[in-house]
Amino acid sequence: MMLLPDRGQRDELDRLVMNYSRHPFGRREFLQRALMLGLTFSSASALLVACGDNTGSSSASDHTVDVLNVWSGEEQASFRAVVEPFTSRTKIAVNLEVTRDLDSALTTSLKGNSPPDIAILPNPGKLQQLASQNNLIRLDTFLDMKQFRKDYARAWIELGSYKGGLYALLFKAANKATVWYNPQQFRALNATIPHTWPELIALSDSIASSNKYPWSMGVASATTTGWPASDWIAEIYLNQFGPDMYDQWVAHKIPWTHKSLKQAFELFGQIVGGKHYIAGAPQTILNTDYREACFAPFSTPPQAYMYYLGDFTAGFITSQFPGAKAGVDFDFFPFPTLNPHYQGAITVGVDMVIAMKDTQAVRELIKYLATAQAQTIWVKRGGFTSLNKSLDLKAYPNAVARASASMLVEADTIKFGAGDLMPPLVQQAFWKGMLAFIEDQKQLDTVLQQIEDAAQQAYTADNTS
Repeated sequence: MMLLPDRGQRDELDRLVMNYSRHPFGRREFLQRALMLGLTFSSASALLVACGDNTGSSSASDHTVDVLNVWSGEEQASFRAVVEPFTSRTKIAVNLEVTRDLDSALTTSLKGNSPPDIAILPNPGKLQQLASQNNLIRLDTFLDMKQFRKDYARAWIELGSYKGGLYALLFKAANKATVWYNPQQFRALNATIPHTWPELIALSDSIASSNKYPWSMGVASATTTGWPASDWIAEIYLNQFGPDMYDQWVAHKIPWTHKSLKQAFELFGQIVGGKHYIAGAPQTILNTDYREACFAPFSTPPQAYMYYLGDFTAGFITSQFPGAKAGVDFDFFPFPTLNPHYQGAITVGVDMVIAMKDTQAVRELIKYLATAQAQTIWVKRGGFTSLNKSLDLKAYPNAVARASASMLVEADTIKFGAGDLMPPLVQQAFWKGMLAFIEDQKQLDTVLQQIEDAAQQAYTADNTS
């Protein structure tokens, strides 16, 4: 019978077996190490046989890496293009395992003791959970951290860390401080780019007064309906109240009924409830897919003039309008300033690379993915914003993409999208609350109280678990 007192010793045993499989050493040394970890002699001998008690053997894990992710279509094709030169050079095959429900897939694989080699997480909340459960491999144990700190700003390293250890490479970023518009249509209106919130409202009123719709908006997104509206609240809150208050909000140090949150919702309400701002509002907002909503400013004739969403919107636009030219037919302006103290504050989304198995192949792939060389491949293909400071901005396919990347590199205040930092129960209540508020702004106090009720339940459970 095998008796291992704690998880740490089990991890050491796993590493012992893995190292022996990769680089077989002496039988005596293997048995000595296994006995030190608490195995009986018979168990250690049986394990040695199972590993293959011979020299010159090799493990399949040295030659393949399984990557669990939610990418599909063009994103999946681009990632395959990124890893192609890696496979050619190292002979390590990269297998993409695609799922629509990453959280469930990870939960199931961990229960079955068969996690993927690498997973791509969409938010740091899951990262913190997995790291706290000892399900992740520390990346700073094998990355060149001197070079890594040159390539990545401290804020990005901190987002990928847990209790002082680096557990994630922040790989594919999304700038969520972008308002999209058609430059040609703006010129036709003699409109100028708004730099402050009052200027944004004045422009919206001006367009509306000419019997045109200034805004397009859609929040439908299957099981995650409501999230595009929650991005509005996060960006407004950060720009109005700054990073310290933002952190308190995310950590539930202030209640959802706090006057600052009510003010953020009311500012958003100026857009969704503006007179003649959005055609068919509020029902069209609730029923329109967020991707389809972005087409309105770029149709002929335009059905609207502005649309707020992250910089991945450019991909939706070019897919729908293949001939559209960046900077000519579509562009963005930065989210307008609400408080001069926090001018240029940005909320972001990032796909994060984590390691769940410690093999040489996994280490080599993550080392490669961290480089500007690897990320440049996807940057040139479009639809990818890198956080690596060593990547040449000239690699971006157009001036619009370069401008978004520059914002991320140069921003003084950057925070991850608030909803993605919150427990799932709160995030879902947030999305549901956005729908209720859009439908009837008079429900605001009730909406905030309902989200607060969910938060009290979720954060209490986290503190007692």
